Amino acid sequence: MSASRTEDRTAPRPADTSPWLPVAPCTPASCARHTGAARPPLRAGMRLLAGCAWVLLGVVCAAPVRLLPRRPRMWLLRYWARGIPRAFGVRVTVRVHPYARGTGGGELVVANHISWLDIPLVAAVLPGRMLAKTEVRDWPLLGRLAGFGSTLFIDRDRLRALPGAVGTVATALRSGSRVVVFPEGSTWCGRGRGGAFRPAVFQAAIDAEVSVRPVRITYGTGGAAAFVGDDPLTASLWRVVRAAGLTAEVRVLPSIPARAYAPVSAHGEPGRRELARAARAAVLGSDRTTTRRTATTARTGTTARTAVTARTAVTARGAAKAPHPSPAPTALPVPIQAPAAASATATTARPPDAQTAVASDRANRPSASVHH
Repeated sequence: MSASRTEDRTAPRPADTSPWLPVAPCTPASCARHTGAARPPLRAGMRLLAGCAWVLLGVVCAAPVRLLPRRPRMWLLRYWARGIPRAFGVRVTVRVHPYARGTGGGELVVANHISWLDIPLVAAVLPGRMLAKTEVRDWPLLGRLAGFGSTLFIDRDRLRALPGAVGTVATALRSGSRVVVFPEGSTWCGRGRGGAFRPAVFQAAIDAEVSVRPVRITYGTGGAAAFVGDDPLTASLWRVVRAAGLTAEVRVLPSIPARAYAPVSAHGEPGRRELARAARAAVLGSDRTTTRRTATTARTGTTARTAVTARTAVTARGAAKAPHPSPAPTALPVPIQAPAAASATATTARPPDAQTAVASDRANRPSASVHH
């Protein structure tokens, strides 16, 4: 299916789906196909057994591992999560943006949603508390594993429960937890631009005044990894292990400070909607514009402090060298082209301290290459 059809076509809504829940137009027949090289059935079967055994090992060890201190527990979680795609034959590449530094406190991680593989891929890089629907709690094995992982369960079918769910996520973020969310609300095949990010969970980041961390997930080899529509999990597992050379890339992008988005913007739009669009734009690939507020705020504070310090030092040195104090100019004019005589007169009349201050001020201005 082409990207435009995947994004623009209206998806049929199942009868048992709430009208306010997102539904992707992707279907297994049109999107979840593998067109590349395939593993022989015997080797694919061995991959499937290895992957299921590794997942089962995590379920069995979840209870005792939970009793360990936080640092070794997080290390074991990341090690186990890295092993899941590897056991199923998926090669993973992780790329971290140069400015994607950790905040050290609570953080809302948002990523696009393509496959069930997204969960271990994110957990291997940024382990945290997952946000999942309440039905996952009743799933065999995986529901128990989600419970041991301190998953935050929400009832998506009850719209009245949404404020309480937002408050639960905000409380977890204030306590310093990292919360992982797939705000599209449904899986998409990954060939188009995906779905819109639902803004409700971003209100929790604004209330808790924490950063939002966008994460971009992409897969190679067609749509073998896509887990969309009514595709059975067993069919998706078999398609993944049969796909030879299946690759996945996880790109960690710079964080977006939620405190930069007011509850209500200047033009009357809720800040959570603007923040959701900024995070989605970063995941889609235009992260330079979405993180401009963070970079601009940091550069403004640093440049102002540097300029004040430099001017103070230059003024002190000038006062120590000069035998008689000279009045400082009230304003520094912009240099313009002038006749030679007038230029020489102006150069003689201008105090040497002002020239030094101008040179220092220019030296402390940020260059154009800083604005990414």
